[in-house]
Amino acid sequence: MTPLEQKLHFDRIIERVEKARLRVNDHHIVKIVAASKYVDAEAIKSLYAIGQRAFGENKVQDLITKSEALQELPIEWHFIGTLQKNKINHLLGVQPSLIHSIDSLELAHALNERLGRENMSMRALVQINSAYEESKSGFFPEEINEKYAQIKEECPHLHLQGVMSIGAHVEDPLLIKKSFETTRRIYDTLPNATVCSMGMSSDFELAIECGSTLVRLGSILFPKQ
Repeated sequence: MTPLEQKLHFDRIIERVEKARLRVNDHHIVKIVAASKYVDAEAIKSLYAIGQRAFGENKVQDLITKSEALQELPIEWHFIGTLQKNKINHLLGVQPSLIHSIDSLELAHALNERLGRENMSMRALVQINSAYEESKSGFFPEEINEKYAQIKEECPHLHLQGVMSIGAHVEDPLLIKKSFETTRRIYDTLPNATVCSMGMSSDFELAIECGSTLVRLGSILFPKQ
């Protein structure tokens, strides 16, 4: 894909996000995080050159490698994968702008303890398993308010910004929509929450229409050459 083709492709995606946003209301704001787990530093650099600023990695080592390779660029890095406790120290070295996937009290406490030792803090989202799928991690809808409040109280080094979820892994758009609506309803009950992260390449327009404020777009932003 030539630079011009890439720019036109990127603009079309922005237009789709914008149209979905306006279907909510004029004041609804949506942030795009480019999920760059399958591409190299050069591909990230190319997308940065045409206006994308926030990038998310699923693996701590990839985040370290790519952030070091692109340290001359003021990229806003996000960690969007499942965090293993033995990778916490490495993650803190990168200091991502936001970690999307606090999926257990155990992880929250481990991360908070390590942040406290380093006299650091980190912005974070709590993951909801809104579709009740065994393949997904996160808290179930009926427990999330209690667990969110508990993390907020017991983990002062984690600055909770809201919630993240992945849409139901089904073909039926009504079931996907239901899982998004569940997440948004919970988000609306959380005090001072500002981020409702849901929606990926296959379902981001539906997610935005259901109230997402942040979408994680991977394959659609980095089409195979």
